[in-house]
Amino acid sequence: MTEYGRGSGSQPWHPEDPLYGDQGYNGQQYPQQHQPQQSQPPYGQQQHYPEQQQGYGWDPSQDTGGHYVPQPGGQYAGQGGGSYPGEGQGHYGTPQEAYPPQQQHAPYVGEQRQGGHEQLQQQSAPQGLHEEWRPEPDQDKISLFDDPPEAPSAPAEDEPEPDEGRGRGRDRRGKGKKKNKRRSGTACLLVAVVLVGGVGGLGYLGYDYWEANFGPAPDYDGEGTGQVQVEIPKGSGLAQMGDILQKNGVVKSSRAFTEAAGESAKGKGIQPGTYTLHKEMSAQAAIAMMTDTKNLLTFGEGTRAAEVYAAIDKKLGLKAGTTQDVAKSQAKNLGLPDWAGTEADIKDPLEGFLFPSQYNAAKGTKPEDLLRQMVARAKDNYAEQDLDGKAKELGLKSPLQVLTVASLVQAEGRYKHDFDKVSRVIYNRLKPDNKETYGLLDFDSTVNYAKKTSTLDTGAVSDLRQFKDPYNTYKIKGLPPGPIDNPGLEALKSALQPAPGPWYYFVSINENETLFAVTNEEHNRNREKYNQAHKKGGQ
Repeated sequence: MTEYGRGSGSQPWHPEDPLYGDQGYNGQQYPQQHQPQQSQPPYGQQQHYPEQQQGYGWDPSQDTGGHYVPQPGGQYAGQGGGSYPGEGQGHYGTPQEAYPPQQQHAPYVGEQRQGGHEQLQQQSAPQGLHEEWRPEPDQDKISLFDDPPEAPSAPAEDEPEPDEGRGRGRDRRGKGKKKNKRRSGTACLLVAVVLVGGVGGLGYLGYDYWEANFGPAPDYDGEGTGQVQVEIPKGSGLAQMGDILQKNGVVKSSRAFTEAAGESAKGKGIQPGTYTLHKEMSAQAAIAMMTDTKNLLTFGEGTRAAEVYAAIDKKLGLKAGTTQDVAKSQAKNLGLPDWAGTEADIKDPLEGFLFPSQYNAAKGTKPEDLLRQMVARAKDNYAEQDLDGKAKELGLKSPLQVLTVASLVQAEGRYKHDFDKVSRVIYNRLKPDNKETYGLLDFDSTVNYAKKTSTLDTGAVSDLRQFKDPYNTYKIKGLPPGPIDNPGLEALKSALQPAPGPWYYFVSINENETLFAVTNEEHNRNREKYNQAHKKGGQ
């Protein structure tokens, strides 16, 4: 910085000085200073004027040669050679600066006022940088978030070109600033997009959550179309029922079903079972169809296949024997497992595969559809219990024999809490070293099945041994050819896991008492107790 003045001391500034206001150099001549002239210093010691104009500077329109050239006698002139007035100092009180002819002045930039005087900022151009400055291809691009560019003033025809060194320096700083602005603008744009997307996403999720939990439950209208079989497992609550119905396309949402079931007295009476329903029904229509007793068909555990056929004929208003004929003619098309019995000795190939449960038999239901539902549900339960894998562990030939044992447990065991011990009696009697019954089961239930009866008095044992039938276990050793009924899940589990014990006989006195015996003598004593109990009860 140099203090403005003429000579070594401070002097007042003159209004017509080139740094005053915006006038620049106006061609006036200034009186000669009393300092002797000094030759130009070497080029490396030159000082250049600052880069930009801020308030004060010279007017390029009045410049005569692109730089000041003092004339002899201390007067400024537009052309000619010489040095600045003053001895050892320039016009501004600094060591005189001379410029080679090829260099030109850059505009002044930056002024500071102190005590009525002006201070000028001057910077030197980097040495050795004389490459021609060229704008970068993207220098003039403007980001949406950049400040608006300043309008440049129209240069005069003879305006000096900026110094190459300073031009490069300015280009670096200007270019870096613009790049920073562009990067800042891009970052702002990206942040704005992310914020808008995030707010929109949160809004959508919030609305979706509100709709799913507090808004009206999505639901269909009307009675629906077509048919679909839906199984409601035992122990299912309303929410689980709703999920199953939604998954099968019956209702539009589980919540619609649970809300309708909660408002309806009938909704609480929905029982586990297999239902024939329509696709895309309203929740109310589905509940009405599932609770309509006219459409419900229930089979208890231990029901025989012949009884199932008769019930279906009656429910669907069919001629007696229609469903039984369908079962015989389409047995192979109803989905039976590969291990199902097809031997000639088997009285009914569907016996044991019509799983006991509640089914929906609405108007228009076909008997083969109902039979197929029952077989499918039985297969699922049997696969879950792994009949095939456990048959060998029990010493049985096939899963069909496991199912046959389960049907005997269901028929002989009057009470479920006795099933495990009854199962053990069956397995003990099947042993080849059995010295009590010698491999015979001696079950009245098998005789009743063979005779298509259901009675406790099957006749004398001597007469029974003369009855010829593959299902007569008083005459044929081992298991009958196939199941004698359709057992429930509890009897099936007992057949797979019999209780340990040495028993060969049992007799049920009442619901709370079943007597098991190892020998025939003990068993006869137990039978006397049974007879006495039934005489007292009037039976």
